[in-house]
Amino acid sequence: MLLAVLIANSEGNILVERFNGVPAEERLHWRSFLVKLGAENLNRAKNEELLVASHKSVYIVYTVLGDVSIFVVGKDEYDELALSEAIFVITSAVKDVCGKLPTERLFLDKYGKICLCLDEIVWQGLLENTDKDRIKRLIRLKPPTEF
Repeated sequence: MLLAVLIANSEGNILVERFNGVPAEERLHWRSFLVKLGAENLNRAKNEELLVASHKSVYIVYTVLGDVSIFVVGKDEYDELALSEAIFVITSAVKDVCGKLPTERLFLDKYGKICLCLDEIVWQGLLENTDKDRIKRLIRLKPPTEF
């Protein structure tokens, strides 16, 4: 299960978060842990360079993309390899929506579309859509023309 997808700015403020199956009392712990993890390791990372960590029997894959940091947390069948696929889809969707590497301002300008993309990519803790063209079609908010 994909437990969490978090996107934070370079100061560690969370811009978007999606938790699945994580109790409310544990969410604060995960927020602070991931922000601290990013602050310690992402300052030296290149754009889209994947970093991997493990904490409490779950896997974490994270990266920096422009001015934002993206964290994906999973357990069970979502090991490092599956999480790297998920983060690849998320980073490519964010780049497509923004048109380039996102600055914080550009990310916030495109916030609605990015949230729609995340909703299409991850559904109830499962990686649902990985095809870029399909995600683009789904976020247009128009009824489907082909069945």
